Amino acid sequence: MIFSFIYNNGYFIVEEMMLDKINDKLTPILNQVMERNTGEKEFHQAVHEVLGSLGHVIARHPEYADNALIERLCEPERQIIFRVPWVDDQGDIHINRGFRVQFNSALGPYKGGLRFHPTVNVGIIKFLGFEQTFKNALTGMPIGGGKGGSDFNPRGRTDREIMRFCQSFMTELQRHIGEYIDVPAGDIGVGGREIGYMFGQFKRLTNRYEAGVITGKGLLYGGSRARTEATGYGAVYFVERMLATKGYGFEGQRAVVSGSGNVAIYTIQKLTSLGAKVVACSDSNGYIIDEGGIDIDLVREIKEQRRGRIKEYAEHKGHSVKYVENGSIWDVPCDIAMPSATQNELASDNARTLVKNGLIAVGEGANMPSTPEAIDIFQEAGILFAPGKAANAGGVATSALEMQQNASRDSWTFEETESRLAGIMHSIHDLCYETAKEYGVPGDYVRGANIAGFVRVAEAMRALGII
Repeated sequence: MIFSFIYNNGYFIVEEMMLDKINDKLTPILNQVMERNTGEKEFHQAVHEVLGSLGHVIARHPEYADNALIERLCEPERQIIFRVPWVDDQGDIHINRGFRVQFNSALGPYKGGLRFHPTVNVGIIKFLGFEQTFKNALTGMPIGGGKGGSDFNPRGRTDREIMRFCQSFMTELQRHIGEYIDVPAGDIGVGGREIGYMFGQFKRLTNRYEAGVITGKGLLYGGSRARTEATGYGAVYFVERMLATKGYGFEGQRAVVSGSGNVAIYTIQKLTSLGAKVVACSDSNGYIIDEGGIDIDLVREIKEQRRGRIKEYAEHKGHSVKYVENGSIWDVPCDIAMPSATQNELASDNARTLVKNGLIAVGEGANMPSTPEAIDIFQEAGILFAPGKAANAGGVATSALEMQQNASRDSWTFEETESRLAGIMHSIHDLCYETAKEYGVPGDYVRGANIAGFVRVAEAMRALGII
């Protein structure tokens, strides 16, 4: 039996599907993943999507199914779970769990962010690490795939509490990382403040100024210009290239960007600079609609300086802005949709609404934000669809550029770094586009990205032998 995933009321229901969508050699591998990783629905979904793209690849290159290569690729090289005790400002002791999944090092040291959020568990981290492996491969940079984090919730915690948590987290994590081993970065709940606290603790414990051990650092201590902007900017560069294949551009396009964190903020900024009008963004409590165009400076002030909620935007702007508590931002009509918040935020009913309202393109700024059914709806409607493992690779690509600067004790200008980022994103787009054509699915960026990333990792694994 093989499975598909139907998103329903916040859960994936596993159902039997037609076997002709996946190569017979891959069927038992997917079944094994499902059985060995019980309850890890996001990981199941990520593996299913990749294996579902590989039928033509295995038919053309049966050697990729030899020596259990695909089974090894679906199994992390190492999974680390550890206790994180910390003390709050009242002197009470709390215990959280820390995670680091070092998924695949065939192309280089493990590379991937750290996420601090109460929903984090080993299945979430494995799904992210699996996706990261192919995303990193698409960049062409010498980096493998990994991911980590904790179920710690930074919301409402003081700077001192967050510092104590980060120091305790790094006290254990430092045993498992290094510039030639595993290089973490930020993700949801982990920004420049948290990176600084963790790097400071690493330096204190190891007595080494190993700047390349973590990325997303501040400019004063080894960070890279344009790293903060990279994921959002990169997603826009990818979509720009994708639109150009149909003769479109951003000028005059109406856009909606979910989220209001780092990725969303800089997606909005770059879209606006290229002539689009972004009319809506959101957080976990609701969304705002500003028909005059989102005031990105106000969003940055609220989210980055005050660490407030997006409803404060509407309170500041008054009646010219509508705030909708809860609800779906995807009800807002748009030409360009950029889901940039979290996984599986855009479901099938949202996709139908967007298509009905005249959508022309989707660019995923978050990791796997669209459900499988939603992706099917977009593709069946002929909507240009940029999957996260390709479109949001700008962040990790610029992290790799930060590693380069650290290794050479160099620092590049913002313009130089952004230029390299744009070139990398255009190359990723072209690789996915050409790979989709090569394997008989022109315009299918999902399969193009999955196949191109897989081939690069598989070739490295074959060259290295059974590892």
